[in-house]
Amino acid sequence: MATENKGYSWTSIVLHWLVAVMVIGLFASGFWMVDLSYYSSWYRTAPFWHKSVGVLLLALMLYRLLFRVIKGTAEPLSSHSKAIQRASHVTHLTLYGLVFLIICSGYLISTADGRPIDVFGLFNLPSAGELFAEQADRAGLVHKFAAYGLIALAVLHAAAAFKHHVFDKDNTLKRMLKP
Repeated sequence: MATENKGYSWTSIVLHWLVAVMVIGLFASGFWMVDLSYYSSWYRTAPFWHKSVGVLLLALMLYRLLFRVIKGTAEPLSSHSKAIQRASHVTHLTLYGLVFLIICSGYLISTADGRPIDVFGLFNLPSAGELFAEQADRAGLVHKFAAYGLIALAVLHAAAAFKHHVFDKDNTLKRMLKP
């Protein structure tokens, strides 16, 4: 369902950039914290913040998905071919899917030992426990490779936006900066 407005709403724009910053921050912190030693002062602190922000990202993504279903999304630019429109649609679906896959695998890693996830010290997200053998290790591999895939696709997504802006001189990027 497309909105009558050809551009994105402020809500869509803010959610897009907030999710982008969170995904990049979570990737960077995850990349950094896997090499922390047990004796590092960040050994317990970094995962606490990483998990808490991950749960916040889940809430934002669920809100974003609900908002998109209820309000629709911007119409594609008429200058874009059907192939570009399909590629854009598939890319966005894959970005959403990877974010949810990473969140779910992170949950499985964090709760495999039966402990809940402490979210900013405000509440605990209950554990489902170990649902399958070697859950933390298997989910860890999914988490890692899905995160690398998400970042690679996000870079491609950003490159496409810049290509549209610089070479095609269309409004693709401008529409994600202001309504």
